[in-house]
Amino acid sequence: MKQMKTIPLTLVSDLHKAILEGKLGPKPDTLTVTGASYIYQTTQFPSSKTKYHNYYLLMRVESYFGACSHAPDQLDMEAAEQLSGLTVGTVLRDKRLPVQIAAMDGYLGVVHSHQSFCDKVVNLSAGTPIERAKLRDALIADAANIKASQKVALIGVVNPLVEAIKQRGGVCLPCDLSLTETQWGEAIERDMEKVLDQADNVICTAMTLSNGTFDRILTRVRQKQVPLTVYAQTGSAVIAQFMNNGVSALVAEPFPFSQFSASVSEVYCYTRRKGNEDVN
Repeated sequence: MKQMKTIPLTLVSDLHKAILEGKLGPKPDTLTVTGASYIYQTTQFPSSKTKYHNYYLLMRVESYFGACSHAPDQLDMEAAEQLSGLTVGTVLRDKRLPVQIAAMDGYLGVVHSHQSFCDKVVNLSAGTPIERAKLRDALIADAANIKASQKVALIGVVNPLVEAIKQRGGVCLPCDLSLTETQWGEAIERDMEKVLDQADNVICTAMTLSNGTFDRILTRVRQKQVPLTVYAQTGSAVIAQFMNNGVSALVAEPFPFSQFSASVSEVYCYTRRKGNEDVN
């Protein structure tokens, strides 16, 4: 696989600035958002009382869909009407964080495609929603390389991933802003600082990009020198830029996400690498 072009990145805002300045490829004003979509979707697995409420902004940039899952009060359906036809550069200058994240993802998904830069492409088998979720979450747990009795902070809770962490001998420390308990009645912590304090290993979803907490997670894992694995539907190409710079492993699932398809689909796996070289 090709090596990813590297620039010094500390925060997501550093990446945002670098894209606008054309440091990672063509100036974003040369690319257009040809389509924008707003999706509200819910999921509730059989034998589970948990209902997940998901809100997505999607932007079509050439052959890629930039994506951002967000809280309901951050955007409304009008965003889909407002954004199509604009240049990526214009959209990147929008003040709304989910809009910026989806635009960054759209740009990077074209310029630094997962197919070119990931370590491994895995086919997620066709099946029911719970079958596909369990396969996906097993990939994430395997990528995290969980050791027996290791305390694993899970920031962004889905029950199959809680189960996968336990199956590998980890002690799950669940944290979420919306859910209060797991499927098995375990309390879910709201304050991520509390689980980060205890963690030997961290797994988070990339929705931390849209709620503004990803920078803090990066800071803490760098300080503690503990591994961070990210499962990303939101901003998966954004997260890829932080490989070896806070992020140890990434399981990237760009649109169409597994919950929207019963067919075979691809996920892109990144692992810790050394000696990245610039790409022209």
